[in-house]
Amino acid sequence: MKALLQRVKSASVSVAGNTIGDIEAGLLIFVCAMPQDNSKVCAKLAAKVAKLRLFKDASGKMNLNLSQAGGSALVVSQFTLAADTARGNRPGFSAAAKPDVAEALYLEFASELRAMGITVETGQFGADMAVSLVNDGPVTIWLDTDAP
Repeated sequence: MKALLQRVKSASVSVAGNTIGDIEAGLLIFVCAMPQDNSKVCAKLAAKVAKLRLFKDASGKMNLNLSQAGGSALVVSQFTLAADTARGNRPGFSAAAKPDVAEALYLEFASELRAMGITVETGQFGADMAVSLVNDGPVTIWLDTDAP
């Protein structure tokens, strides 16, 4: 799985002009399932996200994880994280998991975070979404479970 995390002061996602998810301070997490991903990979990624110390402590040092900082997560499925730009000018997305597998893993990822006590809002899988955010830092982290 691939994930792009952005530390935010606030974030929301809308579909057809209706807000379907919004958070105050926390993480906006774009996730992309790959064909080889499974529940074990999903749980590993969720645990990594939950443990990452991306929030400032009293000394201003990035030393707190999402729960310790009292933050929430907005999880949005984004198959374009699997973009292949090696040939031509139009990215290819065939490396992403098929929609039925991707949706199940996306929902499982959100559930894994909830099981760790994190408040989670989500986007709508497969929808044309408008995502708004107020970046904090900015802090943007790329995670890939296939990376060494």
